[in-house]
Formats: sequence, structure tokens, C-alpha cells
Amino acid sequence: MSTDLWQRGCERLAAVLPEQQFNTWIRPLAPMLRDLGPAEGVDVVAVQVPNRFKLDWIRSQYAGRIESALTEAAGHPVRLELTLAPRAEPLPGTAERSPANHGPANAATLVGHALERPGQARAVGSPPPPAATTHRLNTALTFDTLVAGRANQMARTAALHVAGAPGVMYNPLFIYGGVGLGKTHLVHAVGNALLKDRPDARVLYLHAEQFISDVVKNYQRKTFDELKAKYHSLDLLLIDDVQFFAGKDRTQEEFFNAFEALLTKRAHIIMTSDTYPKGLVDIDERLTSRFDAGLTVAIEPPELEMRVAILMRKAAAENTEMPEDVAFFIAKNVRANVRELEGALRKVLAYSRFSHKDINIALARDALKDLLSIQNRQIGVENIQKTVADFYKIKVADMYSKKRPASIARPRQIAMYLAKDMTKKSLPEIGELFGGRDHTTVLHAVRKIGAERTTNPELNQQLHVLEQTLKG
Repeated sequence: MSTDLWQRGCERLAAVLPEQQFNTWIRPLAPMLRDLGPAEGVDVVAVQVPNRFKLDWIRSQYAGRIESALTEAAGHPVRLELTLAPRAEPLPGTAERSPANHGPANAATLVGHALERPGQARAVGSPPPPAATTHRLNTALTFDTLVAGRANQMARTAALHVAGAPGVMYNPLFIYGGVGLGKTHLVHAVGNALLKDRPDARVLYLHAEQFISDVVKNYQRKTFDELKAKYHSLDLLLIDDVQFFAGKDRTQEEFFNAFEALLTKRAHIIMTSDTYPKGLVDIDERLTSRFDAGLTVAIEPPELEMRVAILMRKAAAENTEMPEDVAFFIAKNVRANVRELEGALRKVLAYSRFSHKDINIALARDALKDLLSIQNRQIGVENIQKTVADFYKIKVADMYSKKRPASIARPRQIAMYLAKDMTKKSLPEIGELFGGRDHTTVLHAVRKIGAERTTNPELNQQLHVLEQTLKG
């Protein structure tokens, strides 16, 4: 096989895959520069993948598409062979611990690795603080209580890998997504799983603001050795919302030091943020480049079925039986995030208890009437057209013009989809507001965008942002 065949196959994939998916999963792949020759009449293309997680994901999600693209490019059958790339040799002085030996290093080793100036370390014989009272974990947030779905599949799989073998792969693990999507639940689940396997592990969960507060306190007292002793000796650091480090130079400096010390001693770091590493603003590039050096995964807004499952699970935890039709009603009307979904459920359950009535759709509609009235009052087709036009940087007039280039037609279809989904307008009414188009045109757009949303994470994220914007 030649690199030319791989290049031609990639060009075909780039034409059919969303840009974000192609750049994340296909573009970084490295074809092996050796001729494998045909096997049983089929050419074999060998491609190296950097780690086991990506290998499993590409094999399950993209291998078929890649083989088809290569077959089309070659004009005859081609089989894809995915292999793990050889691991780099560890740096001198940082010999890797085997998966069978993940226990925390002894005190002398911890001090030597964790502190920039060993002479200022805590005395070797002094005991560490008891992990059970200092980890700040919510013990109710576990993998068992996390509802799994397509929206969090990648992040959950990576987190399970880390919990099973901390310090070995995906270090650091960077999880990003909007508010209330389950990022915090996931990092707590990793910490709880590790402590279940290794009760003596040094685990710490905190919000970025707590780290900032610790830096300020130690800066005022000039006790940075205490800060180093606290953070540099951990086995697992879980830190939420690192975007709060923006513009805080001293905090970033201290976090960089802790980050380097923990990675050197093969401790694991998991971070969350509201955006991907390169999208963080006012944070030093040397930090963001390290954030992105391990594995970066997104948590998407939950799809309808996952929202229903969450509602059913949460209701069961409250010892209440939730009728499935009521769960679907709530899930269809509350789409923003898990946190708002739980809030809506609490309202329905409280309304049922206070009124001594059974839970049904009529009761749910009464309990959520304020939320439903706000949605119906604020969102109109004209507002949707303007919001979508601004988002995709086209003119509002393009929404009802006869122009058909893809840069205009696709945002127009998205606006039609949102109009059908978020207003009570009929298909003919929506078509009239989009330049007198036939209702079948609107129906085609609604079905097309709806189907693609379930398979295209990038589009799903864009629609989520638009829905949040429209809901105010």
C-alpha cells in the first residue's frame, strides 16, 4: 500500500464526515510506511493508532467507513488493519509503574518527585492526611448512578479506563461540555472507584476556585511549601472548571508546577471545563498545550431517550414510580441539561405530593406551567431565523430567499427544524414564513436535520447552543 492511497481515502472521508470528527479521529492516523501486500486477494492497509481507547473507538465507529473509502479509492477491495503505535520510552528518572503496581509510592519517593526543593518537604516519617476525610468526594456520584448514553459515551469510557489504571493512559483526561451535563458526576465517579480499589490512595476533588483560594491564602502567608505538600503528593487530582484560572497568572504558575510534578510521578489528573483546551482564553499557552496532551473528550447534551432514562432513574431513587409517558413529556420540554431536567422532576414530584394526586401528563403540565409558558412566549419563528442567521453569519433575508448554496441552505434547514421543534406552528405556516415554501420542503428539512443530529456530535452541539440561546 502507498501513502497515496491513504491520502485519496482521506479525501473521500473528509467530504462526507463533519469536519470536527474528521480532524479528531481520522486526520491524526498514521499509515505504516511498509508494503504489506495483498492477503487472500484483498489489499491490506495498516494504520497505527496512538492508544487503546482511540483504537477501540475508531474500530467501532469508523473502521467500516475507512475501508469503504479506501476500496473506492483503490478500485478493488481493501482491508483496514488497525494497530497500536509503539509506546515511547519513559524519560530518564521517570520509570513507568506497571499496571499491577499502581499503589502510592512510599513517602520518600513522593517527596523526591513532588517537590521542586526537597529540603522543604514534609518530614519523610510524617503521615499523610487520611484520604477518607480529605478527598471531598460525593460518595453518591458513582459509575453505577451515572446514566450512560450516546451523549457521554466517550467520556464515560475514558473515565472507566482511568479508574481501572490511573497514571497509565489518558493523562491528563480533559472533559468539556456545557453546564449541567454530568462532568462533575463523572470525575467524582473516577475518584470513588479508585478509593474503592485502593482506600489508601491520595485523591482530591476540588473546584478551580478552591485552588485559586489556596494560592491566595498561601501567597499572603508566604507558605507555598504547604501548597506544594498538599497538591504535589496526590495520586489523583480531580479539578472542575479550569476556565476559572483565566487571567490569574500566579494561580496558573502554581497549577503548572503541580501539574508537572504530578505527571512526573505518574499521578493522574482529570480536569473539566466549559470549552475545549484551545478555546480557553487568558490562560497561558504552555498550560493549554498540556491540557490537550492527554485525551480530550466532550460530553454532549443528552438525547431524548437518555433524558427519559435519567428521569426514570431519578424518580426511582426518590421511591416514586414515574410513568413512561410522563417522563417523555418532561424530557421533550426540558432539553437544556441534566441539572434542569432534575429540577423539573423535583417540581413534578413535589406538586404530586402536595396535591395528593397521581403523576400523569396533566399534573406534569400544571407543575411545569411557568416553564412551558416562558418557552412558548419567548420563541417565535422570526426570532429563530435571526438567531440562526447570526450564528452562521448569514443575512436574515437569506432565510426566505430563493438562494440555494450550501452555506445558506443548511442554516435555513436548521432554522426550519428549530421552528417545528420549538414553536406550535404547522408545517405550512413555517413554509410560508420561509419565503412561501411548500410544507414538504419544511418536512424534508425537519427529518434531515433530526436524523443527522443523532449521528453528528458537532451538529448536535450547535443545535444545543442555538436552543439555549433561544430559551434565554
